[in-house]
Amino acid sequence: MSNRELTHGLLVDDDPVYLKQLQKSLARRGYAIEMATTSAEAMTLARAHPPDFILIDLRLGAESGLALIEPMRSLREDMCILLVTGYSSVATAVEAIKRGADNYLLKPVTVDAIQRALADERLAVAEPEPTMTPLGRLEWEHIQQALSQTQGNISAAARLLGMHRRSLQRKLAKRPSPERNSTEPIS
Repeated sequence: MSNRELTHGLLVDDDPVYLKQLQKSLARRGYAIEMATTSAEAMTLARAHPPDFILIDLRLGAESGLALIEPMRSLREDMCILLVTGYSSVATAVEAIKRGADNYLLKPVTVDAIQRALADERLAVAEPEPTMTPLGRLEWEHIQQALSQTQGNISAAARLLGMHRRSLQRKLAKRPSPERNSTEPIS
């Protein structure tokens, strides 16, 4: 990536409220932002006017944001591609980088974090604060992995995890809150 100024961006997330808040925050800092809630909509917008950078959510409803990385890179080789997720794991970070993402950010992402990521040159994974991941968060990610492997079947996931179905349902009802890496809220 060169030292050129990145001012035109595309945000891709299936949460329209989150998209609008992030778009407003970036617009206040001088960015021209387009928004998409699906992969198809993102590709249509990017083909019409390839952005300088794109921020893609890992989970786009039933789709994976990982699938957008390579097609976006083929549209514009120098596009800065940022993958953002609330479900971080080493496996998805490695896969994102293999596919061509420039950076991997954790939700909730702040405008400052986005600006730092845009300034970094092909930083593989944004360095988190030197703290350990809370046990509840690790458990949540493990449960999500089991649900993914069983296509969302709670009974099968509970068997895979070696727990009762009701126990798994209780844990799912108590989703851990994501950690904030910055003090600035997106507003």
